[in-house]
Amino acid sequence: MSLKPETREKLKTVSTATICTALFKRGFRNQYIQDVRPLNPNVKPMVGEAYTLRYIPAREDLNQISVFQDRAHPQRKAVEECPPGAVFVIDSRKDPRAASAGSILVTRLMKRGVAGVVSDGGFRDSPEIADLDIPVYHNRPAAPTNLTVHQALDINVPIGCGDAPVWPGDVVVGDREGVVVIPAHIADEIADEAVEMTAFEDFVTEKVQEGRSILGLYPPTDEQSKVDFAAWRKAKGR
Repeated sequence: MSLKPETREKLKTVSTATICTALFKRGFRNQYIQDVRPLNPNVKPMVGEAYTLRYIPAREDLNQISVFQDRAHPQRKAVEECPPGAVFVIDSRKDPRAASAGSILVTRLMKRGVAGVVSDGGFRDSPEIADLDIPVYHNRPAAPTNLTVHQALDINVPIGCGDAPVWPGDVVVGDREGVVVIPAHIADEIADEAVEMTAFEDFVTEKVQEGRSILGLYPPTDEQSKVDFAAWRKAKGR
C-alpha cells in the first residue's frame, strides 16, 4: 500500500498535534516520537513513508573504521537505497552519545530526493545539516562517529524510534513541533479527519481571539457554534 499523492499533500497542511488527536480517537496513544526536535527550527513540513535502519550496541572488533570500505555496510547501503519521497528513520536506541550519521550522508539523502531524516539519537555536523534543504530531526548533536557506540545491522525492518513503533511503509509526518507515525492502513482517513479538524480549530482560534468563551465552542456543544462554523467555513471556502 503506497502513499497517495493527495494524502501526502493533505498531511503537509496539518499539525502533528492534530494528527495525534485523530490517532487517539482510534486508540493509538504511542505514535509520537519522543525527544526528537528539528535541527532547523523553521523546518518545512515532512511527509513520507518510513524506510528504516536499526542500530545495535557496537562491538569493538566489528566496528573498526575500515568497515566503511564495504559497499554492503548497512548504513551506507541504506543511504543509497532509501526511496525518493520516503522518510529515513533510524533506531539509535535513544542513545545520542555517537552520531547516527553526518552531513555527507544526509546531503546524499537530500540529493536522492528523500523527504526527511529522523533519529532518536544524534547527528554530527549538526550546524551544516541544519542549513540543508531537508527536514532532519534528532535528540541532540553528537560529534563522535557512529562506530564508537552503534553498529548498523538491519535495513527496512520494524523498529522503535523514540519509543514509537515504526513499521516500513508507515506514514511519517514532521513539523516544527516534532514527528508522528501513522499506521499505513489508516493514513488516508487520518489525513481527511485532520484536515477537517484543522479547519474547525482555525475557526475556534479566530473566535477565541475575538474574546469568545471556549465553553460550548470547543468542543462544539452549542448549536449556535455549529451554525457559526458552517457559515465561517463557507465564507473561507474551506
